[in-house]
Amino acid sequence: MKKLFLALLAVTALWACEKATTPINYRGLALTLPVNQFVDSMIARGFAVDSAASDSGSTIVLASPAEHYRVLAAFKGEKLMAIQETYNLSTNDSTREMWQELRDGLEKELNAWPDCPVLKEDHKEANFDTGDGLISVLLENTYTPTLTVRYTPKAKQ
Repeated sequence: MKKLFLALLAVTALWACEKATTPINYRGLALTLPVNQFVDSMIARGFAVDSAASDSGSTIVLASPAEHYRVLAAFKGEKLMAIQETYNLSTNDSTREMWQELRDGLEKELNAWPDCPVLKEDHKEANFDTGDGLISVLLENTYTPTLTVRYTPKAKQ
């Protein structure tokens, strides 16, 4: 009986370890990085600061000619508050396809089902709870195709 109890306890411990959530990160960069270190890491990846679109007090916009999206980093002091990718796509069909690809990729990467409060043809939303943050994939096709992915860490209590 004692061996059965210990085996059950071991299985429970393994199950608990498997259920541990993945810490939120942006393409391998922890959202706990100081803003300057995050920007330096993005510059090392080939991005440049778009000073015309940035607000030195609260946002930095990064762009790369090799990528088809821009990155907006919102911060307060030295703490990142949110990261948002905005994709530059030409048609509503291309944004719908990209939304599905991003959603499926995050579902596989995070091993989690998203909460999808809106699933219309031209307005879709998928929210992934990573435990210590939220990742939202938003499609809003109105006059121009708009696709964004937002990474938001949860506030520590």
